[in-house]
Amino acid sequence: MAVSSGPISATPKPIKFGTDGWRGIIAADFTFERVAQVAAVSAHVLQQRFGETTGSRTLAVGYDRRFLSAEFARTAAEAIASQGFDVILSQDYAPTPAFSFAAKHRNLLGAIVITASHNPSAYSGLKIKGAFGGSVSPEVTQQVESLLPHPPAPLGPKGQISSFDPWPDYCTTLQAEVDIAAIQGAISSGKLTVFADVMYGSASGGLPRLLGSESVHELHRHADPLFGGNPPEPLPKYLGELLNTVKEAQVPQGSLKVGLVFDGDSDRIAAVDGNGQFLSSQILIPILIDHLKSRRNYSGEIVKTISGSNLIPAVAKLHGLALHQTPVGYKYIADRMQEAQVLLGGEESGGIGYGYHIPERDALMSALYVLEAVVMSGLDLSDYYCQIQEKTGYFSEYDRIDLPLASMEVQAKLLHQLATDPPKEVAGKAVKDILSIDGYKLTLADDSWLLIRFSGTEPVLRLYSEAQTLEEVHRHLHWAKDWANSISAS
Repeated sequence: MAVSSGPISATPKPIKFGTDGWRGIIAADFTFERVAQVAAVSAHVLQQRFGETTGSRTLAVGYDRRFLSAEFARTAAEAIASQGFDVILSQDYAPTPAFSFAAKHRNLLGAIVITASHNPSAYSGLKIKGAFGGSVSPEVTQQVESLLPHPPAPLGPKGQISSFDPWPDYCTTLQAEVDIAAIQGAISSGKLTVFADVMYGSASGGLPRLLGSESVHELHRHADPLFGGNPPEPLPKYLGELLNTVKEAQVPQGSLKVGLVFDGDSDRIAAVDGNGQFLSSQILIPILIDHLKSRRNYSGEIVKTISGSNLIPAVAKLHGLALHQTPVGYKYIADRMQEAQVLLGGEESGGIGYGYHIPERDALMSALYVLEAVVMSGLDLSDYYCQIQEKTGYFSEYDRIDLPLASMEVQAKLLHQLATDPPKEVAGKAVKDILSIDGYKLTLADDSWLLIRFSGTEPVLRLYSEAQTLEEVHRHLHWAKDWANSISAS
């Protein structure tokens, strides 16, 4: 099992925040000294942004199960306290959304979370959460970066550090959102069997806390700083044991099986049907919209990124729900949640959140809703999905690939080509529309689509496609690879 992340530079990389936090190689880029520096400045910026509205001088500090996470969190807490702020420091690991919830529920300035989410084991990271219960905007993280060379002076005498348990309030809130008794009853009666691959991450113990200690079969629940040799990301290639476990599990006749998958800090989710087939959020989001509207009568806007399935707007239309589309990245969904009444916002990479909860991805909440949907419908997840396809009349397949490029110069060349002379056809299909809010989404004559996007930090081309058949999807993706290679070589 490969765990290497490649050669480590002797010179630490500059502290730069990405789409959700600052991440770096432990001991090379991510050090105790730098964590203290970033945490202290972050506290000042959160005070400037949210101090007046909250009237608070307190921040939460939490962490995941990565190597040295608890120690990094203690360092962050001490650095924040040294600046005159009070800190509530988590007594144990917990899901990132639990700390976002704590920030909002306790009326804090915000939260600092030590986590590198789904990155490989050599990484750690730091996320900044605002008082509103979600990730801060790029403007906030840019302000943090700009202040690092000349940090503000302490606001006063050293603050207090106290311990807190983020789990109880968080779990109580999640339990109140679903019919816990119905789910527990289905499990105890043998009508439902639940498996969960927590990928050695912060969701470990979460479903047992919510549903009862003996109710869930958890895989990889113990701590492992190497995550079994793979990144804790909910992708099929890392989930062989769960897929086989669910497929081979013997259950009573007529009983349903569900597998749930959580990433390293429990803000992304995927699922497995009763036959051991992987189900991405492209499948889960339509199911969740249908369930929340038809059985709970929730209303509000549906927010999707441009890489989301076209079944999502079809389900929204079926239920008379408005739709809003954003660039890829949950921060755009979270921004929309603060501007409009949102029922659900989701992205194809597994992040799903709810506007009436917190503007944040929350995998455990989504897991409870998935289980409730299965119990109330009496359907296997794939059967439920097929039923939605039949109701909407929309049938499709989806896939994506990442294509490494030789350099950022090659990437710039491809971007220039797309901006000045975009493709007029893809794999023999005419391009009828181009959306360029994030990369270039080419809608084809038969309403299938191809999305061409670029990584903002590395020379990687991200290719996504949806069509009626998987064969067509792969034809689009191979066409895109050939197109990119031909432009690169010219």
